[in-house]
Amino acid sequence: MHNSNLDDSSLLRVFSKLPISHHLSTSLVCKRWLFLHGRLVPSLKLLDWHFLESGRLFARFPALTQIDTVPSSCLRLAPNSGVLLSFKPSSFFSLPISSSTHDDDDLSSDRIHQGLHLIAQKYPNLRRIAVFGANEYGLATLSDTCPTLQELELHCCGDLSLKGISGCVNLQVLKLTARMDGGFFTTSVVVSDIGLTILAQNCKRLVKLELCGCEGSYDGIKAIGECCQMLEDLTFHDHRMDAGWLAALSFCANLKTFKLRSCRSIDSNPGLDEHLGVCPMLQELHLERCHLRDMKSTKSLFLVCGNVRDIVLRNCWGFQDDLFALASLCRRVKLLYLEHCSLLTTGGLESVLLSWKGLQRLMVVSCSKIKDSEVTPELASLFSVLKELKWRPDTRSLLSADLEGIGMWRKGGKFFTSLKG
Repeated sequence: MHNSNLDDSSLLRVFSKLPISHHLSTSLVCKRWLFLHGRLVPSLKLLDWHFLESGRLFARFPALTQIDTVPSSCLRLAPNSGVLLSFKPSSFFSLPISSSTHDDDDLSSDRIHQGLHLIAQKYPNLRRIAVFGANEYGLATLSDTCPTLQELELHCCGDLSLKGISGCVNLQVLKLTARMDGGFFTTSVVVSDIGLTILAQNCKRLVKLELCGCEGSYDGIKAIGECCQMLEDLTFHDHRMDAGWLAALSFCANLKTFKLRSCRSIDSNPGLDEHLGVCPMLQELHLERCHLRDMKSTKSLFLVCGNVRDIVLRNCWGFQDDLFALASLCRRVKLLYLEHCSLLTTGGLESVLLSWKGLQRLMVVSCSKIKDSEVTPELASLFSVLKELKWRPDTRSLLSADLEGIGMWRKGGKFFTSLKG
C-alpha cells in the first residue's frame, strides 16, 4: 500500500515499531515522514540556540517532554551542528540541522529568558529540563507554565535566581551546579546558604538533590533537612562548604543515600562527636575520588552515617589502614565495595571485616596492596559464608596465575618459535 493512503496515526504506529537505528534514515524519505518522526521524539539535547529562537524546534519536535539546553547556552559550536535525539533514555543519535553562521558571543540573560519563555509556552507538559545561566524570571516562567515539571538541572544559576523555582510544586529531582569547567573556560556563580534556604522553602517535595561546587554551611543543610522531609538521595560534588556543615546532615531524617564525589575535604572542623547526630534511615554511603586524609573529619562522617548498610569507596586518595579502621563505627554494614584504594592493605581490610558480624557482600577490585598471599584463615572463613564475593585486588597477578596454570606462556612461545622457523 502506498504510504500516502495511510493516515498519520497509522504511520506513527508503524514508525514506533521500527528499531531506533532506522529512525534517522526513514525520517529523510519525505517531509511528511520527517515531521511525523519528530512527534515520536520525547527527549532532545539542543546544540544550537538559534534553532530554538527561530521556532523550528517546536515545529520539528512538538511532543518533547525532556530537553537539555545547556550545550547551546554555554558552548560556541560550528554551523550545522544539529541536535541530539533520544527515543529512549539510553539511546541517542545526532541529527544535523542547517543553520546560518552567527558571530554572537555567549547568550545574554535576556535571550535565555526569551528562549525559556518559548519552551514553556510550547511544551506545557515538560517533565525535565536542563538550563544554563537562567535568571529568576526565566525560571519563574517555567515553574508557572509547566506544572508537570519534575526534574530540573540548573547550571550557573546563583542564589537570587533560585527564587524563580518557587512555583515548581511537583519538583522531585534537582541538580544545582555552581561551577562549570569547559576546558578552555570556567564559569561560576555563588550558591550559598541564601540559595539553599530558598531552595528548601520552595521545593519541599524533593526526593533527589545534587549540589555541585556549592558553598554553604550548617544553616543551609539544616534548612534542607527540615523542609525537604521527602529527601532520600543527597549528593555533594566538589563542595565548598564551611566548617561544621556535617552535623546538619542528621536533620535529613529520611535520607537513604549519601554521596560525596571529587571533594578535596569532608569537613575542616566537624565539631564534637556528641553534637553530630546520626542519619536514622541512611542505607548507602558512596565516596568517589575524594581526599580522605583527615582523621577527625573521616571519623565524624562514619559517626553520622553509623546506621549505613552499604559502603562504596572508589578512587579515594589517602585512604590508609588507620582511616579505614574508622569504618568499624558503622555496625550494620552488609555490603562493602572497594575499588582503586591503593593504600589499603590486607591487614587493614581484615580488621574491619571481622568486626562486621552482618556482612553479606564484598567486592574488592584493583587494590594493589591487598594480596592473596596475605589472606588469613579467619578471613578465608569469612569469605566462605558470604552471599556474594568479588575478589580481584590485583587483576594482573590473577591473570598471570591463570595463564601459567594452563600453560599459555609455554604454548605461545612454541607457537611463535615455529612461525619464525
